[in-house]
Amino acid sequence: MSVGEGADARAAAAVAVAAVLGEGRTLEAALAALPPGRLAPEQRAQAQALAYGTVRWLPRLQRVGAKLVQRRWEDHSPRLQALLLLGLYQLEYAQVPPHAAVSTTVEAAKLVGEGRAAGLVNACLRRFQREREALLAHADRSLAGRTAHPQWFVDAFVRDWPAQAAAMLDADNAHPPLVLRANARRISTAALAERLAAAGHATRPVPFAPRALVMEKPVDVRRLPEFVEGLCSVQDAAAQLAVPLLACEPGHRVLDACAAPGGKACHLLEETPELAELVALDVDPARAARIRENLDRLGLAATVTVGDALADDWWDGRPFDRILLDAPCSGTGVIRRHPDIKLLRRPADVGPLAERQRRLLAALWPKLAPGGRLVYATCSVLKAENADVVADFLRDTPGAAEVPESARLAAPLSPALPGRSGREAGAGPGFALLPGAADTDGFYYACLTRPT
Repeated sequence: MSVGEGADARAAAAVAVAAVLGEGRTLEAALAALPPGRLAPEQRAQAQALAYGTVRWLPRLQRVGAKLVQRRWEDHSPRLQALLLLGLYQLEYAQVPPHAAVSTTVEAAKLVGEGRAAGLVNACLRRFQREREALLAHADRSLAGRTAHPQWFVDAFVRDWPAQAAAMLDADNAHPPLVLRANARRISTAALAERLAAAGHATRPVPFAPRALVMEKPVDVRRLPEFVEGLCSVQDAAAQLAVPLLACEPGHRVLDACAAPGGKACHLLEETPELAELVALDVDPARAARIRENLDRLGLAATVTVGDALADDWWDGRPFDRILLDAPCSGTGVIRRHPDIKLLRRPADVGPLAERQRRLLAALWPKLAPGGRLVYATCSVLKAENADVVADFLRDTPGAAEVPESARLAAPLSPALPGRSGREAGAGPGFALLPGAADTDGFYYACLTRPT
């Protein structure tokens, strides 16, 4: 790849990172907004890798960048900040020759309208090469700097999980694996592994998630025949625990509230094809369309409904035997997949999210049949959104009780993961799977039942 082509990819990455910094856009949306056809497929892939890597380490790199510029860091434009951070990421983390990292980033400055600052970019990156050890030592004086997290994240993790916080912070910076879920209606996990192996794709199973296969090397799933044919889906092993917790049986009527993009709904239908009905509910019409797309690809059928789980206008009055509430949350358990959460989430967000979670539980509980089961799930690791919400609900809801299976999830994990997951004394109801445990995302589950 020529310097010009390399600069194009870096310019695209810088534009995406700047959109996160300056506009508060998600990195996924910022990358999707890049002009189609402007980059060759390999350039677009390189831009994505550089953007994700830069954002993943941004809180650490930002501390370095602030020492390299004379004016206040905040006084520089988001695009200039992004260029400097992108160059620092390449020099410290990416397998890019230093001369190429500097020269292509300087060229990228001209492509994104920061040509006047090209000399500044060049000077800062070369100074970093000379003073690397001292600059990184400054950034790493705090746990927040060393682990590339905002200070409030560090404080929250240490408060909620003092023994595990450091490991959780490190796990957030690891590259997440690609995990497939075999479609039980169409293929066994072993047969899927054999097909993938025959095509040169090595996988490994997950003991506590029988449909899960971890790809040893990442691939574009859209190019996997097994994915295109509906034999598998992409879903982290931690997310695959929702279905066994629900313990659905033939003839059950099931609600998947806040269902988009439909991974758990599809898993439910794959495991229990004899359900009377599965209602997949989401408030966003565009996201509901994603549910339909996934159902169609997998050859499954469900009642996809657009509606607000806090309201009653979508409900026909018939109770559900099972309800899955995968509640909107801070996403603090999936930072390794969405590193922009570090930048976009604020401490003030947690309280309103927890209040909405409480309201969702209260709104859905009357729709659960007597003797039925509700699984409350989040991809957060903050107790304010998890055990605290469920404990308050159990305290305030007569007859509501926790199902013993909530704790039973810890059994297959604890021997291999001492101190990384499970229920601890005083931890409250439910079960937390912490980031990095068994190489999974962070998840929380609580399994509740309504008296008969």
